[in-house]
Amino acid sequence: MLTKYEPLHLFPVPSTMSASMRKALYPSGSKDDPRDADVLLDLLLQHRNKLRRLSPDTEATRRIQNLVEERRKLVDEKTEHTNRLASHLKIYFPQMLNWFEHLDTELVCALLERWPTLEELQKVPPSKLRKFFGKHHCRNQELTEWRILAIRQSIPAIRDRAVIEAKSAAVKVIVQLIRILLEGIADLDERIEEAAAAHPDFFIFKSLPGAGPALAPRLLAAFGSQRERYRNAGEVQTYSGIAPVMEKSGYSVWARAYYRQQRGKGVDQHGAVRALAFKWIRIVFRCWKQRVAYDESKYLAALTRRGSPLVAVVAIAKDL
Repeated sequence: MLTKYEPLHLFPVPSTMSASMRKALYPSGSKDDPRDADVLLDLLLQHRNKLRRLSPDTEATRRIQNLVEERRKLVDEKTEHTNRLASHLKIYFPQMLNWFEHLDTELVCALLERWPTLEELQKVPPSKLRKFFGKHHCRNQELTEWRILAIRQSIPAIRDRAVIEAKSAAVKVIVQLIRILLEGIADLDERIEEAAAAHPDFFIFKSLPGAGPALAPRLLAAFGSQRERYRNAGEVQTYSGIAPVMEKSGYSVWARAYYRQQRGKGVDQHGAVRALAFKWIRIVFRCWKQRVAYDESKYLAALTRRGSPLVAVVAIAKDL
């Protein structure tokens, strides 16, 4: 986290080193946070020549890392407000959750900002609703007509004016916040796209199946640009806890086959995804280390040369 800030000079201290020094200075074996902090400070001041400074990454990489982090914060905030919106609507206007698959859209926000209650929405003429949906890029005429009919036929969940007034007022505020966050996320997406396109390593992560405009920059931010930081894929796995998995790994024939193979062995969904994640990180690490784009055909050829049992599963998956 701290490597994103160039002015900070970071010195990673191996846990074994601090533990040995603590044992030498405090034979009793007792430890607490202030004492451990003193040990770390002594190591830094008295034995800095034994530590290796963690150099900051390139400005291009740190730019992407910071942009990606801020985008994630805005997305989390949007999710929080969307959950609040759903909670309010369930009480007095639950039909909205059936009419629209996602509440955090410009369409839903604009609709609730103008007509925050079912009563107000039912007063709108069908022609005006069609114009409204068309203005907000609803090209599916059948879906539009279904929504208009559903609006006409709906029955209010409650008729308590005190509750409806309070909830609808809060909903109008929440949708305004969501709209602002949507604009902010869109702005960051443009900045991330620009920064990623200018980065010399982006082609590696862009080549991965299913790694779209949101995930590919996140992968780049996670790996960074310092090849000397990791000696092998195992260190990346240890650092990350678990490798990121493309949600659309189904675009990869071998990844889909490998997942099905794991499930067929009785491995639960979480275990299968984790196993696939570790497999992906070894592949991404090799591409990143060698500065080459991912090539599905080359990987499948390598599996064949090694006589991997996954080849047979891949053949079956291609036939499905």
